[in-house]
Amino acid sequence: MAGGAYGVDTVEVFHRSASYIDRILRGGQPADLPVQEPTKFELVVNVKIAKALGLEVPPTLLAIADEVIE
Repeated sequence: MAGGAYGVDTVEVFHRSASYIDRILRGGQPADLPVQEPTKFELVVNVKIAKALGLEVPPTLLAIADEVIE
């Protein structure tokens, strides 16, 4: 998306990885750990870039964005 991004919340991924590290340090085998998918995503909209590209960002999109860069 020009002027924005949608992706995983990396902070949340790092926090969840702590439980994996704990299990491995306690003797667990990495191959036995379940695969986890991201559960939290972020929407960041850069209004300044969108305007520079000639795009109009709907107010409803700005309202649901996790972060708006002016």
